[in-house]
Amino acid sequence: MNLQKRIDALARLGYFMRETAKPLPNPVFANLQEQNSFDKLELEICQAKNYNGWFTENNVRQAIGSLGEAMTKEKLEEWAVRYGDKLINHEGRKQVGIVMAGNIPAVGFHDLLCVLLTGNNALAKMSSGDNRLIPALIQLLIAISPDFDDVASFTKDRLTGFEAIIATGSNNASRYFEFYFGKYPHIIRKNRNGVAVLTGRETSDELDGLSFDISAYYGLGCRNVTHLFVPEQYDFIPLLDTLSQNNQNTDNSHYFNNYEYHKAILLVNGTPHFDTGGLLLTENPAIPSSVSIVHYSTYHNIEQLSSYLKTLQDQIQCVVSNPEIIPHAIPMGTSQQPELWDYADGIDTIDFLLNIS
Repeated sequence: MNLQKRIDALARLGYFMRETAKPLPNPVFANLQEQNSFDKLELEICQAKNYNGWFTENNVRQAIGSLGEAMTKEKLEEWAVRYGDKLINHEGRKQVGIVMAGNIPAVGFHDLLCVLLTGNNALAKMSSGDNRLIPALIQLLIAISPDFDDVASFTKDRLTGFEAIIATGSNNASRYFEFYFGKYPHIIRKNRNGVAVLTGRETSDELDGLSFDISAYYGLGCRNVTHLFVPEQYDFIPLLDTLSQNNQNTDNSHYFNNYEYHKAILLVNGTPHFDTGGLLLTENPAIPSSVSIVHYSTYHNIEQLSSYLKTLQDQIQCVVSNPEIIPHAIPMGTSQQPELWDYADGIDTIDFLLNIS
């Protein structure tokens, strides 16, 4: 396949992925193979909660649909043109290993998409918590274009036979990745989180968006906001009112148990905190936080905070704020809708794949 054929097939897959986000998907199929593969994907979406209690049907549809929103033909072509003739003429066919995380549904798909766009082959080690959704997406891609058959394989065992590696895991896991994969061309990702910078002048719509940035996928994603930077003398009431209206996460027993547990610890230790009935806010300088907790800290002025954020770059996946206040920030409510070129940890995956020797 040439690059344009790969883009056309991936754009068609994106169309089906957007359809899954609808309450009643009703896509138009080109053939029976597409229909059968789409039906199998729908089945996997509906059954995901049976093997992973965090993967509610709504969360799975939201995750796959968000990926699909980025995979229009126009955006795929805009993405590709950034690499010019180097991508067009790339020979590809390197064996690229991918160690996938499983914190939110189909979180490893973007790495796989990068491998496929560049014409390479993927050898993916799946997370035990998410080992069915992405294979179902690839089966649908093969139904769209049989040329993708045999370009992606999946395993639960140790990866072998790869020429380069992309591995995502915890800070602890990354040390093992460095040991085992350090001799190969590699991208190794560690823990990162989203942070938000507030001024106290946020609109109700912005606070609603921030609530989503915090609570989507139960706060488990690397782009979820886990830390708030607020000005001194910040009035928490508008934010707390908004958060208290969005406590749907407590319907999940896994989340609710975390909330009750951490609430009890804060109370026993006498730690000052805010409680929205489903989310706990406490002053803490740490960027990562536990499920059901958001940390916050105060700042004196934006200039000092901007300098401080630069020292935390290796911990931050994205900054949510008014882009006019914090350069390169993304608007509130958009942390879970990255574009194709919004690479995890700021490492250009396509460029890495184009330069494997």
